[in-house]
Amino acid sequence: MAFQIVWSQTAVEDLKGIVQYIALDDPDAAAKLAGRIIQRIETASELPFSNRTVPEKGQESIREAILKPYRIIYHVDAEQSAIYILRIWHAARGIPDIE
Repeated sequence: MAFQIVWSQTAVEDLKGIVQYIALDDPDAAAKLAGRIIQRIETASELPFSNRTVPEKGQESIREAILKPYRIIYHVDAEQSAIYILRIWHAARGIPDIE
């Protein structure tokens, strides 16, 4: 059974910003990327510990799914059977500020 997906406001804003930026040049590509990111998150909810830990945090519960060049950073709460999407970050922007 998949874990519940809970989005932080920051992650929602991250995704909106990414999609809006790409849509300036190619709305179809922006929509496809959004779908791929959401699909990657859904996959993470099915196997939340299958992705690597975030090196900058070093905590077992803070994980990231990679969809190059994006890092989808989430917190796993096994007791609540939930993953909390914290950030969706373009790798060229350096190290993300994680809530």
